[in-house]
Amino acid sequence: MQGPCIAVVGSSNTDLTIITEHLPVPGETILGGELLQAGGGKGANQAVAAARAGARVAFIGKIGDDDFGRGALEALRREGINTDGVAVDEQLASGVALIVVGKDGENMIAVAPGANGRLSAGDVEAAGDLIRKADLLLLQLEIPLEAVQSAARVAHDAGVAVLLNPAPAPPDPLPDELVRMTDYITPNAVEAAGILGAPVDSEPDEMAQRLARAAARAAVLTLGPEGACICEGAACRRIAAPKVRAVDTTAAGDCFCGALAVALGEGRPFEAARFAACAAALCVQKAGAQPSLPHRAEIDALLEKQNST
Repeated sequence: MQGPCIAVVGSSNTDLTIITEHLPVPGETILGGELLQAGGGKGANQAVAAARAGARVAFIGKIGDDDFGRGALEALRREGINTDGVAVDEQLASGVALIVVGKDGENMIAVAPGANGRLSAGDVEAAGDLIRKADLLLLQLEIPLEAVQSAARVAHDAGVAVLLNPAPAPPDPLPDELVRMTDYITPNAVEAAGILGAPVDSEPDEMAQRLARAAARAAVLTLGPEGACICEGAACRRIAAPKVRAVDTTAAGDCFCGALAVALGEGRPFEAARFAACAAALCVQKAGAQPSLPHRAEIDALLEKQNST
């Protein structure tokens, strides 16, 4: 069966990761393990996650004219991802993320956006046909908001469903127009609290319900190892995550969103969050962002196991 067509507009980074005994505190130097260099960036991670989960994927973004950018582009192409919508900035370097991962799997990340920060509405509109031909558009907030809104507008006008992952947490409220054009919104608890102006420890069901009233179809509030809370209108339900030992939580949220987009594109809304939770559970058991993203057979096997218990 041919998979759904997913367009992803977002960031592409090269991740430089060190695994340490614990996360450093300010002023502390820690000797860690070997340096791991791998593809990253929320947009590229979600594109690879969707491709490995069975979708036909087109990625729209911006890289620098450098080795990091060329390496990132080649890595996307090896995944079978259409990169016709990737523009090259001749002045800025490609995005780079510096990541420290503790032995419990938690991480600290600092990002130099580089060319990602110059992805414009014009760049998105130039690649608009890739969005119009898609079954679903997947967005995040690691690129300029004008590019995000432009992509959502192109999709909305063409009748293409929009899935917005509002990460990193926005410093200001999301524009009303963007929220109105969003069919599915997938924040974690911190991002949801920021969007709603609520305490981070607010009841997840309540936050998800408030978000669902704003989004056109549903809100999926991710809760890490606790799974997710899904609200469609007034109806909410919890999805449990498989119990696993986390090695590295980097890209777990991106993995969830990429897999969720695939299941929604396949017309499986009721199973989409369980499918995505299984993908994320597999992701956290390996180090690195894109190297940890699971393939469809792995996700299906874990989902079948979860459904049988």
